[in-house]
Amino acid sequence: MMYKLLSHNDLDGVSCGILAKLAFGKQVNVRYNSVGGLDREVQWFLDNNKDKDTLLIITDLSVNEENEKKLDEYVKAGGKVQFLDHHKTALHFNDYDWGQVVVEDEEGKLTSATSLLYEYLVKNDYLEPSNGIAEFVELVRQYDTWEWEKNNNLEAQRLNALFFLISIDEFEEKMIDRLLSSDHFYFDEFEKKVLDMEDDKIERYIRRKRRELVQAKMEGLYAGIVYAESYHSELGNELGKEYPHLDFIAILNIGSKRVGFRTIHDHVDVSEFAGLFGGGGHAKASGCTLTDDAYNKFVAETFPLEPLREDAKRNRYNLKRSTFGSLYKTLAEELFFIASVDEQTWEIEKNNIKMDQTFPSFEEAEKYLKRNHQAWLVRDDVFVHYLMDQLKPKKQAE
Repeated sequence: MMYKLLSHNDLDGVSCGILAKLAFGKQVNVRYNSVGGLDREVQWFLDNNKDKDTLLIITDLSVNEENEKKLDEYVKAGGKVQFLDHHKTALHFNDYDWGQVVVEDEEGKLTSATSLLYEYLVKNDYLEPSNGIAEFVELVRQYDTWEWEKNNNLEAQRLNALFFLISIDEFEEKMIDRLLSSDHFYFDEFEKKVLDMEDDKIERYIRRKRRELVQAKMEGLYAGIVYAESYHSELGNELGKEYPHLDFIAILNIGSKRVGFRTIHDHVDVSEFAGLFGGGGHAKASGCTLTDDAYNKFVAETFPLEPLREDAKRNRYNLKRSTFGSLYKTLAEELFFIASVDEQTWEIEKNNIKMDQTFPSFEEAEKYLKRNHQAWLVRDDVFVHYLMDQLKPKKQAE
């Protein structure tokens, strides 16, 4: 029997190709596709594979409704298809005998296309399991589901960085050789040095992009929008942590005409938001094509906006949650002062006038300020001048 694998062109999708080549060797033909390219590949396969002697495996991507029906007809006519995916938007493929979509496994762990294919290959005796392959699969799974960030698994992040530093062919070759020759997954010394350099480059890139982020309210959610062609996952993660008042980060790649969505929050499902624009993905990471609607929403409407200002980083006095209070400023030169009444009550003064609304925590008060006024924590010198100005009327009264 011959095999054909159609998969995504990201780390998770290409790792499926690596597993397929480990299992089937020269008997498998692997093709990697963008989100928009899969349907052309499927259509070509259905038009040209008349003898039905090849098992078609599709991983990490979904076909459109037309090809979904054609694949089912192909299987009913004797063709062989196995569809494996882990996105919520593909769950309806479980209605078919040839479809398997699992978002979360029986142990409560989020799956990836690579972890599902590994399980499928081992279960059907196509691939002999090993510690090295299992470790590789787990790194891919953690990166693709964002568990790496929660678990602080930097090895998973570095595996993705290596994937983008070299060609797909070279990455495949390196990983296949390593997984065949070692019982444990590792990075060699040259890769470690290159990855250390890449970490520094990513840090500089994120620092620059942090100064370009704008804020907009969309569909009841607060989004941070930034233009970037590289390091989308790392950028989305760091910007999400830097600006926790934002519900998600939208990353625009004008060259590829794509928008990526990332969130660090459990209360936000960006795959649902992406679905509003014909896209999809995971709860923490998803994307869509830059359609006319998406262009108007993310580009045309946000282009005139001023970037968010960063909170002062090296303060000794104007600190968040300080017993002296915390001072914020806006582009309109408004000053906001957050102070605690007691442990459970925080209030805000706007230009020395106390606001009626109070908050149960400092975090809620700051979230209100940043969402509604895009204020930032000012430097110590501004804070000291503010406190001195507050004391002047009292001295004059004495």
